[in-house]
Amino acid sequence: MIEIREVTKKFQDKKIYVTALKHVSFKINKGEVVGLLGENGAGKTTLLRTIATLLTPTDGKVTVADYDTVKNPDHIKKKIGVLFGGETGLYDRLTARENLEFFATLYGLSKHETKVRIDELAKMFGMRDYLDRKVGGFSKGMRQKVAIARTIIHNPDIILFDEPTTGLDITSSNVFRQLVHQLKREGKTIIFSSHIMEEVTMLCDTVAMMHKGELVHHGSLESLYEEEGSKDLNYIFMSKLVRGNEYVS
Repeated sequence: MIEIREVTKKFQDKKIYVTALKHVSFKINKGEVVGLLGENGAGKTTLLRTIATLLTPTDGKVTVADYDTVKNPDHIKKKIGVLFGGETGLYDRLTARENLEFFATLYGLSKHETKVRIDELAKMFGMRDYLDRKVGGFSKGMRQKVAIARTIIHNPDIILFDEPTTGLDITSSNVFRQLVHQLKREGKTIIFSSHIMEEVTMLCDTVAMMHKGELVHHGSLESLYEEEGSKDLNYIFMSKLVRGNEYVS
């Protein structure tokens, strides 16, 4: 479904080059839920943006559903839903409903499909009470729920979440986790970055650990637990960072 091959990404800051990704390679299967772990600056968001066709690799190649992210970005954009951290992509002067209607139109949904989908998502995320209020006055948690709904309004096959539960209370975070379980049952492929280890252990089939732009581990949680002799993911993660990149694909 998604294949990342020897991907390197460099950014230029004046005369200095900063390497955000260093020869990253791994595959993600259809219907898999992957937890992307790493400290701030590890390269997680850069990797997600590259998969989403928003960044072009300096070297290497990414394919999504057999499409090259550089040669066929339009085909890929139709198949994915993306939410990056605090970038909700919402318009403050529009209501939550109007925002969702706008993005549904961009993805080619009919008026009937849009209405049905918005009703489903409003019920799922408990947004009915403020669906027709302008987003500009929303709390961070309310905005995040609308943003998650925007991400999946078109029922994409592949979903990329960057810190999706940021700003959500306990109840809303549980709703998100139930959503991921539902999407997995529907055969969706999901990659999400998180600093909440409990969330990763509850939701993910596999984990990809990043450190200073390099992949230090990719594999199933069970194989990771067996390899490390522990089921404490936080301990394992910190241990991997100390040891650095000993991962072999």
